[in-house]
Amino acid sequence: MSANPVLGVLAGAVTLLFGSAAAAPEASAAPSETVTVDSVGRIADGFVTLSGTYRCDAGTGPVYVSSSVRQSPSADPRPIGGTRAVCDGKEHRWENTGSVSAGTLKAGPAHVEATIVELRPTGILVLPHFHAVQRQDVALVQG
Repeated sequence: MSANPVLGVLAGAVTLLFGSAAAAPEASAAPSETVTVDSVGRIADGFVTLSGTYRCDAGTGPVYVSSSVRQSPSADPRPIGGTRAVCDGKEHRWENTGSVSAGTLKAGPAHVEATIVELRPTGILVLPHFHAVQRQDVALVQG
């Protein structure tokens, strides 16, 4: 398995383990730490691609930009990959792609949540630390 699928599985596992950042403690973002979501996502051949920008400061553990999407308020969010973040205080682009079951998502309005999450070593445990969260309505388009 290549590194990108492994990172996506790891970021997705963190999202599923903690539900979403809405269920976890709010991100303790410094003013310089941000994550944005592009207003359009793409859906094609059973895959969804979401993107945006992020900026974060150095962490003590590996840092990822994870994302999830849902199309109705009552639906469970679907994790859509994870991107390893470079936390150097500069703005970077992120793009996550993940597969979805047939009929789960379709072109149209959706709600995306993007999170910068750090996996911080704490003794013998590794715990998530949320740097920034963005929740935004987007349009999923074919192609």
